[in-house]
Amino acid sequence: MTDQTTHLPTASPTSRHLLGIRGMSSRDLYLYLDTARTFREVLERPVRNLPTLRGVQVVNLFFENSTRTRISFELAEKRLGADVLNFAAGGSSVSKGETLLDTIRNIEAMKIDAVVMRHSAPGAPWFLADRIKSVVINAGDGAHEHPTQALLDLYTLREKFRVLEGLRVTLIGDIAHSRVAMSNLFALKIAGAIPAVCGPASMIPRDLDKLGIIVYHNVEEAIKNSDAINVLRIQLERAAGAAIPSLREYRIRYGINKRLLDKADHPMTILHPGPINRGVEIDHDVADGEHSLILDQVTNGVAVRMAILYLLCRGINRG
Repeated sequence: MTDQTTHLPTASPTSRHLLGIRGMSSRDLYLYLDTARTFREVLERPVRNLPTLRGVQVVNLFFENSTRTRISFELAEKRLGADVLNFAAGGSSVSKGETLLDTIRNIEAMKIDAVVMRHSAPGAPWFLADRIKSVVINAGDGAHEHPTQALLDLYTLREKFRVLEGLRVTLIGDIAHSRVAMSNLFALKIAGAIPAVCGPASMIPRDLDKLGIIVYHNVEEAIKNSDAINVLRIQLERAAGAAIPSLREYRIRYGINKRLLDKADHPMTILHPGPINRGVEIDHDVADGEHSLILDQVTNGVAVRMAILYLLCRGINRG
C-alpha cells in the first residue's frame, strides 16, 4: 500500500518537532487533524498497517508512568512500520544518577531518529530539542503541556460536531495541575472554539480570563453554557488533593453525574482524557453513557499519533 493510494498530504508542519500547542498556527493544527482523518480510515481497514516509516528508529522515552499514551504511541509507530525502542526510567541508568542529557545522547548515538518523551519537568522536551538532532515529540511535561492529547480531543470533537468554530467546550476539574488542560485550551482557541473552565478556585490558574478563557465555579452554569465538557481528574500525584477539603466534597460540588446532566436543556457530549476516577469526577453511568466519547478518544489517539509521526518523520531516509 502506498502513500498515493491513501491520499496522504505532501505538506509539512512549520516545526520539525511537536513540543506544545501554544503558538501553533491554525494551518499546522488543521494539517494534523486532516492527516489524522486519513489514518483513522486506515484503522478501519482489514489491513491496518501503512509502512511509510519503515527503517525509522523511534524511542519512547518515558520518565513518568503511563499506560494509554505509551501504548497508543507504540501502536501508532508499529502501524507505520517504524522500529520501536521503549525506555523506562525506573529500570535505567537514570535511577543510578545519569542526567537527562547523558541519557539521550547515549540513545541518539544508537542512531535514533525520533524521541517521544514524557517527563515530570515542565519544559523538558524544549531542553531536549535544543540539544539533539532527533525529532522530539512531547508526550506530556509536568503540569505544562500534553499536545498529542489536545489534538486527539480536538479531533474527537471535530468528528462529532464537524465544525469547531463557535463550539462551546468546558474543561471541568483540576485545571491548575493538568497538562491536558492548557494544551486543550490553546488548541480550542486556535480552532475558533469558545473554551471555558470550571472547578474550585484553588484549582483554576489565575488570569485565565485574560487569555480569553471563560471561568465558571458553578458546574450547573458551566453545563448550561456548553456543547461539550471535558472532565479532568484530580492530579493527586501532583499534590492536588491539598487544594480541596476532601474528595467527597469535590464529588458533591463538581462531580459529573446523570442527575446533573438531566437538568441540561440539550444532550451533553462527554470527554475524559483518562485515567478515570469513577465516583469522584465522573460517575459510571455518565462515563459509559450514550453521549460519552471516551472510548472514541482512545481509538482516535492512535490515528492522531500516526499522523504526527508521519508528518514529522516521513522525510527521514534511512536508505
